Amino acid sequence: MACDRAILEQDDELYEAAARLVLRATELGLTVGTAESCTGGLVSGCLTAVPGSSAVVRGGVVSYAIPVKHEVLEVPYEGILGVPQIGAVSSECAKAMAEGARRVLSCDVAVSTTGIAGPGGAEPGKPVGTVWMAVATADGTKSWLHCFEGDRADVRRLACRAAIGHLLESLV
Repeated sequence: MACDRAILEQDDELYEAAARLVLRATELGLTVGTAESCTGGLVSGCLTAVPGSSAVVRGGVVSYAIPVKHEVLEVPYEGILGVPQIGAVSSECAKAMAEGARRVLSCDVAVSTTGIAGPGGAEPGKPVGTVWMAVATADGTKSWLHCFEGDRADVRRLACRAAIGHLLESLV
């Protein structure tokens, strides 16, 4: 895809991180999956741009819409999606998305991204650039809050870089 190529061409560090992740997962014999909202499949696209990634990448779920988060990844409405103070841009949602991806894709490790890339969509306490991500493994699930600056493309690129970084850190 042109957008994926443009992001990778602009960011050598992103490609290098994806290549390190694929190599490390291959060495460990682990499989990887993604559940993406605000990044719209870019994390998966970055990983699959690396030759040999088919040995470790199981797939990805682009759960941009709330119903997809609920119906495919089984993120609950009660307690998360239907609660205005929590909602789709939250630690709880990011964790449930990563766990759902791990389950649906039958992979060892899954990363999720959910946030507000902009230019619109800001909510009280959740400005443009707010991105939650999580990594689910057999040992549990951990989430991180990021507040990225820049335009929509910057936020999405930085979120991809951070998501791949968190995946890489989880492969210990």
